[in-house]
Amino acid sequence: MQTALLVVDMLNTYDHEDVEPLKASAAEVVPHLAELIKDAKSEDFLTVYVNDNYGDWSAGRRELADAAMAGAEPSLVEPILPADGTPFVVKARHSIFYETPVEYLLREQGIERLILTGQVTEQCILYSALDAYVRHFEVTIPRDAVAHIDSDLAEAALQMMKENMRAQITTSGAEALEVAVKA
Repeated sequence: MQTALLVVDMLNTYDHEDVEPLKASAAEVVPHLAELIKDAKSEDFLTVYVNDNYGDWSAGRRELADAAMAGAEPSLVEPILPADGTPFVVKARHSIFYETPVEYLLREQGIERLILTGQVTEQCILYSALDAYVRHFEVTIPRDAVAHIDSDLAEAALQMMKENMRAQITTSGAEALEVAVKA
């Protein structure tokens, strides 16, 4: 089964409401996510970055990366910057699928399983998992590769994704890759 790693909303300036708990959570996630991105590449998995445009309709990969690196926490951005040639899709709302070409890109590549990573667990990851489920993608979410604002809501979101969307919740990105390789 073909698998893709999705990196959601990690190009962030960290200068918005609720930023302190998100920065703390992202600081724990970024090293694991950087390792997962590297390992997914070595397994030849498609990696796709999907990032909010924060209302700037002229922003693309370069502009969002530059803004994030000039933001409050470049140390949370630099380790996971998208490599040249990595697919990058701009979104305007919570779900990676809403009004974007993500589904077309995944179907064109024969992808059936998604490893969803990034931020925010209880918002964009949750809504993207639901949209993936209704589109018949299998979803895996590694706990160590998703950041949250509210830990209680994040736990509830992970439970909802597991129970209501049949997502596989793994402890780590390494475990998520192992599951995908065996599929």
